[in-house]
Amino acid sequence: MPDLDAVDIFTDESLVEDPYPYFEHLRAQCPVAHLPTRDDVVGVTGYDEALSVYRNPELFSSISAATGPFLALPSEPEGGDVDARIRTQRENLRALTGVVDLIMLDPPEHTRERAVLMRLLTPKRLSENEEFMWRHADTYLDEIAPKGECEFITEFSRPFTYFVIADLLGVPNEVHELFRRRLALDARMPGNVSSSRDESGGEDADADAGAGGFEFLREWFASFLEDRRQEPQQDVLTNIALAKYPDGSTPPLDHITRTATFLFLAGTETSARLLATCLRYLAEKPELQDRLRDDRALIPNFVEEALRIESPVKTDSRTVRRTTTLGGVELPAGTCVSIFLGAANRDPRHFEAPDEFRVDRPHAQAHLAFGRGIHSCPGGPLARAETRVTVNRVLDRMRDIRLSEQHHGPPDARRFAFAPTYVLRGLEELHVEFTAVEG
Repeated sequence: MPDLDAVDIFTDESLVEDPYPYFEHLRAQCPVAHLPTRDDVVGVTGYDEALSVYRNPELFSSISAATGPFLALPSEPEGGDVDARIRTQRENLRALTGVVDLIMLDPPEHTRERAVLMRLLTPKRLSENEEFMWRHADTYLDEIAPKGECEFITEFSRPFTYFVIADLLGVPNEVHELFRRRLALDARMPGNVSSSRDESGGEDADADAGAGGFEFLREWFASFLEDRRQEPQQDVLTNIALAKYPDGSTPPLDHITRTATFLFLAGTETSARLLATCLRYLAEKPELQDRLRDDRALIPNFVEEALRIESPVKTDSRTVRRTTTLGGVELPAGTCVSIFLGAANRDPRHFEAPDEFRVDRPHAQAHLAFGRGIHSCPGGPLARAETRVTVNRVLDRMRDIRLSEQHHGPPDARRFAFAPTYVLRGLEELHVEFTAVEG
């Protein structure tokens, strides 16, 4: 066990496999604690305190949501208010990268852009997309089942989530395989702990890890959406291209392109890792497999408990806009607040026996895996549906699901590789064996 006062969660690989002792160490000091290795960063490990940050965007800016503590705000705050610095940095980021993600916007800009996104995620469209999920899950299971084994992330969860989001956005079937091929090249994840740094400029050295995939998506959506504006058709891409702001004005094409690109990227990797988490728990708990097969009504709560105990997003960050107090701790304007969701969702003040996986846990959906407030994940219903469909079809098509001891070791000495990032929490590989069921 490393010295928990000496490690830096943003750079230390020793915390990648199991960050939870570190989170507990922080919470034992205070649910809102200055990090020992970073004087300018406060870690939030408490559920109530995290909820307070999410519900008060007027005090906590989302400018640092994608960059964490590696954001360099220009100049010094005056009068305990950094809004001018935040606006300047947002303009700098937009000029430098050509894009500022929705997650980094504050009202009123965020309100306007999110309204466009939510008009795409209508109940009707989500229902149509779920019908696609049921059909598409069997596309992969038909290939996997006869083998009696698979590496689940590569062979199912990642391609499945790619094509689900492609269907949701109306990407034509003939280019689905192009998306899969191009995006699979971007294996590195943002927030890689081995290369994060805060030198001059304060950027995260791996912040552009997925730049190739991002550029491909942006260029593809820009081209297709421009075509649909010029020649509308009866399809989803046309609805996206012709979407309006709440005041009836037409968004610039690059704004619509950013929205589509953001939704695609945000809706794939985290969902793929959530699916792997669920299958891992099924493989490690044979009695759970039988229980869920016999009572499918438990599956939605099973999904919520998986989201709680292994939140796909491990760290979310905010910047204090005006000097305030959180959990009894004074936070000067400009302070970076890192919300450790993996800690908040295991806060014993809110969840009984928080380190135990309980499929029938009451109010499991109270977790913060999708955030809360104005920045709550718009793809939450999509991720839940993907996972519910996957678990149902896996249980239909597989029995005696178990972890491969060749790859993951025996039950008393399991080996897992997790994403080497402070941003996301998820397995890199999941090798399972099973008995196939015709279906």
